[in-house]
Amino acid sequence: MPLLLRPLTRHEHLAFVAARRSASHTQVPSWGEVKPDWTAESLGWFDEEGRLLGAGLVLYRPLPRLKKYLAYLPEGPLIDWHAPDLAERWLAPLVAHLRRKGAFSVRMGPPVVARRWSPDAVKAAIADPAAHRLRDVEPTFHDPRAAEIEERLRDAGWRRSEPGGEEGFAAGQPRYVCQVPLAGRSLDDVHRGLNQQWRRNIKKAEKAGVKIVRGGTEDLPVFHELYRETAERDRFVPRPLPYFQRMWTALTAEHPDRMRLYLAHHDGEVLAAATMLTVGEHVWYSYGASTSRRREVQASTAMQWRMIADAHEAGAAVYDFRGITDTLEESDHLLGLLRFKVGAGGEAVEYLGEWDLPVNRLLHRALHLYMARR
Repeated sequence: MPLLLRPLTRHEHLAFVAARRSASHTQVPSWGEVKPDWTAESLGWFDEEGRLLGAGLVLYRPLPRLKKYLAYLPEGPLIDWHAPDLAERWLAPLVAHLRRKGAFSVRMGPPVVARRWSPDAVKAAIADPAAHRLRDVEPTFHDPRAAEIEERLRDAGWRRSEPGGEEGFAAGQPRYVCQVPLAGRSLDDVHRGLNQQWRRNIKKAEKAGVKIVRGGTEDLPVFHELYRETAERDRFVPRPLPYFQRMWTALTAEHPDRMRLYLAHHDGEVLAAATMLTVGEHVWYSYGASTSRRREVQASTAMQWRMIADAHEAGAAVYDFRGITDTLEESDHLLGLLRFKVGAGGEAVEYLGEWDLPVNRLLHRALHLYMARR
């Protein structure tokens, strides 16, 4: 029988997340407050005895002049994705609820790992002239259950979202990420997992006198100035300062250590800054920024190492560098970012990606064409 699905209170949702070892920062109640253009709703799946078995944060984006919505569950929901009756017992109640709410299309991102590549496997793939994409390289780990989930989703009418933006990145949340495993390892073990360039640059920063400190909300304008410089240098559109101020207020109100800000100082100047997010045993490097000045002192590398060390000290099982490209072409400017993250001992990780279900096919198609033109 399908599970009962109903809205959750904030307390119920947070309690469910707190009982899990890992949940995405985009699946906690406060994330809805970070996205003012969306309306958020917490949903829960209950069995016949009233036990809460799953939860999800849904973001609703309205169509102009229509009471119709795109319903989006980023990196969620938090349900039993391996259940053989996934579509009937778990997803059918969700779709029925979203249809009643006026959703014309549903997008979700199953938090399910399909494949992993060790740092050595990624390095070998980059060095192999015959390898063009990570997806074409033999993985170090492969979960055959991921293919079963894909089959169940397709049978139920879901289709994988087409990538948007930079090649290799998903249209919403990234399909490919880089994660440094921390569970069961000492900090010395993690340090030994760094490549020579990382270790050398950390020593350079120490010798140059780079100091890493934690900042507060009053330091967000300093971070944002560096972030704007980074956006201009790397040719992407930056988010405005109020976005980060809103993020800080919402996330730290929910949990005082949900969001951190790190600043790298050298000779009285902030050369790099970054935000870090934590939910359970999962830590994410969220946004990074740096200046082009005095890059020889390696402030960004020193800051990343401090963040990894702090995540380890806090008991994190994984330090997540977030999105990477799956291209291995030397001509791709994102390959340097992949090298940097893997150099920290990070594994390349492929998730199932994001999936769409058109509830109203005409409106769903119209939105797809609009986004493609953008």
